[in-house]
Amino acid sequence: MSRRTTRPRRSAARAERPSAITGPSTCPCGLPGAYADCCGRLHAGAAASTCEALMRSRYSAFVVRDEAYLLRTWHPDTRPPAVDFDPTMRWDRLEVLETTGGSAFHTTGTVTFRAHCTVGGQPDALHEKSRFTRLDGAWVYVAADF
Repeated sequence: MSRRTTRPRRSAARAERPSAITGPSTCPCGLPGAYADCCGRLHAGAAASTCEALMRSRYSAFVVRDEAYLLRTWHPDTRPPAVDFDPTMRWDRLEVLETTGGSAFHTTGTVTFRAHCTVGGQPDALHEKSRFTRLDGAWVYVAADF
């Protein structure tokens, strides 16, 4: 997922993690389990074992507005200076449609997904094919085709 901005940083742009998602909360990525045991541990520094795990954790990072994690897992060649979180947007649900490559035995992979959201009270969805690569052994997000 690639919500980027080139605008200068504003203090309001650095949103804090919403209190609705806590360690015991169901993980926003759609897998069964608690946030702390799923994407939360990746946000805390554990490595993603597959590109799909990274993509799910990046979706969850958008849900909880974890800018540091999003930037840390973005390839330096395509990483923006900041992430622009739309205050009128709420991420509702993730559907992973297809994954190619991206396992422990690959150096690249893609994940096609649909992320359902509500923007300004209206339902919407982002359909994207994200590309990932390994950089120094860790999966990173490169870019997307919409």
